[in-house]
Amino acid sequence: MKKILAALVATTALATPALAEGHAITEFRIGLLGGENAQDRLNSNECLRAYTEEALGVETKLFAPADYAGVIEGLVGGTLDMAWLGASSYAATYLRDPEAVEPVLVKINLDGSYGYHSIGFARKDSGITSLDDMEGKVFGFGDPNSTSGYLIPSIEIPTYKDGVTMVSGEYFGEVKFTGGHEQTIVAVNNGDIDGGVTWADGQGAWEDGYNSGALRKAVDSGLIDMNDLVEIWKSKPIPEGPIVLRKSLPADVKEKMIALVDGMYEADKDCTYAISAGESLGFDPIGHDAYISIIEARKSKSN
Repeated sequence: MKKILAALVATTALATPALAEGHAITEFRIGLLGGENAQDRLNSNECLRAYTEEALGVETKLFAPADYAGVIEGLVGGTLDMAWLGASSYAATYLRDPEAVEPVLVKINLDGSYGYHSIGFARKDSGITSLDDMEGKVFGFGDPNSTSGYLIPSIEIPTYKDGVTMVSGEYFGEVKFTGGHEQTIVAVNNGDIDGGVTWADGQGAWEDGYNSGALRKAVDSGLIDMNDLVEIWKSKPIPEGPIVLRKSLPADVKEKMIALVDGMYEADKDCTYAISAGESLGFDPIGHDAYISIIEARKSKSN
């Protein structure tokens, strides 16, 4: 922790509540997007909470709503100050209120890219090897506000195979929303649904759940053995979602939080692993323009 704190703005006392134009924040609130159970999300981000509290000198709280909409509502309503969003969740937030948040940082993969994939998967012993084998079977999405768990596969799967729609009984026997990435993974693994989609960087070994993503988190937590699963579809690269900050935060608070997370990889690789869902090179700056294509895709689904 000392290394990170030393890397922050040295001209202010970090134990002093952050100030800007004579006005101080009294607490800092970090929203944790769904994808795994609430306690695991809280545990994974506790190191970030502690670093933030030290850096800003104010009480820092983590919030893990049951679904993606809870984080979006918190950001739009001003009750959350920071979150790591998926690209579709950022698009949803931006379309609700363009002035609510600003994207500041993005997770960087081991090869220096910041893309990831929606991964379709099934149990190996099901005999399903591609979407061609999913006709009449039960297919699971995660959350309606998920990029890889709904938006991108709902657009790309119909172009992959003519006649596929996201309506139960038309191609898939049933289409279900499980509630999140972990829920989809568990449902497929347990045989409750035949196939589903989740997210991964698509790099590294399948047996490890790739280098980062929901599959890697599930492997690390002992929920699954990847040898029991098989990949049946992969999307085109998707821009990794941004860490966002509430636009109306004091400027010095934004500067400290950007410096904190940007410097995390050099200062604490274990914390970086925990908050970035696996192996990465940490976080680098990103801006709104990286997400224009996702915003347009989100618009197209609402028309």
